[in-house]
Amino acid sequence: MIANSLKDLADRCKRNGLTLGQLMLQDQSSESGHSEQEEFAKMADYYGIMKESVKKGLTENTTSRSGLTGLDAQRVMTWRAEGHASLGNEASLAMAYALAVSEVNASMGRIVATPTAGSCGIIPGVFISCQERFGWEDEHMVYGLFSAGAIGYVIANNSFVSGAEGGCQAEVGSAVGMAAGSLVELRGGTPDQAIHAVGLALMNSLGLICDPVGGLVEIPCIVRNGFGAVQALAAADMAMAGMRSAIPTDEVIQVMFEVGSSMPEAHRETAKGGLAATPTGRVILKNLYAKGKRP
Repeated sequence: MIANSLKDLADRCKRNGLTLGQLMLQDQSSESGHSEQEEFAKMADYYGIMKESVKKGLTENTTSRSGLTGLDAQRVMTWRAEGHASLGNEASLAMAYALAVSEVNASMGRIVATPTAGSCGIIPGVFISCQERFGWEDEHMVYGLFSAGAIGYVIANNSFVSGAEGGCQAEVGSAVGMAAGSLVELRGGTPDQAIHAVGLALMNSLGLICDPVGGLVEIPCIVRNGFGAVQALAAADMAMAGMRSAIPTDEVIQVMFEVGSSMPEAHRETAKGGLAATPTGRVILKNLYAKGKRP
């Protein structure tokens, strides 16, 4: 196991003069028995898939089989191009890219689950928009994915990354934390700053329920991916500006576990509560069954 806590992870990095991504690559190679070059190449392939999913979401028809979602990323891109984006060009681009990937997922396209399919747009949205903005090479981004993997590994082993277990805080929340912490590292921040970014991100996601309308990973999942990308940028900026997670990040992860464990079953991916249980949500479910469009 790479570390029992994010504090341990940061301490290992400082002792060995490594980034989170470099340490994760070493540990992954040791655990798998494959060379670091082989593991790096595999992760590079994953990053290529992320790029492909962003492009597909912005250029092809992403209308889902249910007909409930699709093409919103392209609408956001048009809004940006017309100069209307309240978020500004950088944050709105990350949001659009995150929406694009999530819509590709909903329309049965190929994505990388980071850490789940329900939160698949957040890391690509942040990474690819920032790569274009800062001119980073793909190699740099792949190390960032290893960094995100290290953060996600610790979260998964101390809390949840599954909506069925811990609500949407476990899926989207974890993805926001992974994206924020790894972005800090990509921008040259310290391991401690990266860990604080994770804590700041997770604090803002605590209690977020998983309430997919119709039981599909579409509403509100896609929208939450768009918002999640923006939140990750904010958390990274806060940490790099010197803000700290007043509650240590590992304690925030423990709180996420406690909140998820006490969350009613209806709010953990059962589609029995939250938005799924609204009058409109029930009508959507009924229509899906009537049309035979619900898996």
